[in-house]
Amino acid sequence: MAPDQDLAELARTVREGVVRVSLRMRAERERGGPSPLVLAVLSRLYRGGTQTPKALADSERVHPQSLTRVLASLDRDGLVTRRPDPDDGRQVLIEITARGLETLRAYGDRQRRWLAEAMAETLTETERELLGMAAKLMMRVADW
Repeated sequence: MAPDQDLAELARTVREGVVRVSLRMRAERERGGPSPLVLAVLSRLYRGGTQTPKALADSERVHPQSLTRVLASLDRDGLVTRRPDPDDGRQVLIEITARGLETLRAYGDRQRRWLAEAMAETLTETERELLGMAAKLMMRVADW
């Protein structure tokens, strides 16, 4: 194969692997647990700090109206708090609570346990080392 074809095939294979692992990890999510959008919002607030609903909607590529019910349920469940923006009284600021952080961490812990078990059962030690290197390279590509 030509170098461009080699890279195209590698890109296809990497994409397929990432998608399949992502789908499988979602499938391992507890029934009745937080939805992917709830987890995305909590994660965004954890990583990015306090944000407006519009900033959250933009970062998750959803309409602000779609996020309204999610934010209301997160607030009702004590996973986020809302407070007026001191710089703009028309705006509300959303921040993750300790309970929201606990929910996010519990989900992450379950995902890590599942992935670690799957790797332990299906990969050799050498393959796990290679996967670790590949993961670091994928993060580097993602940060490009």
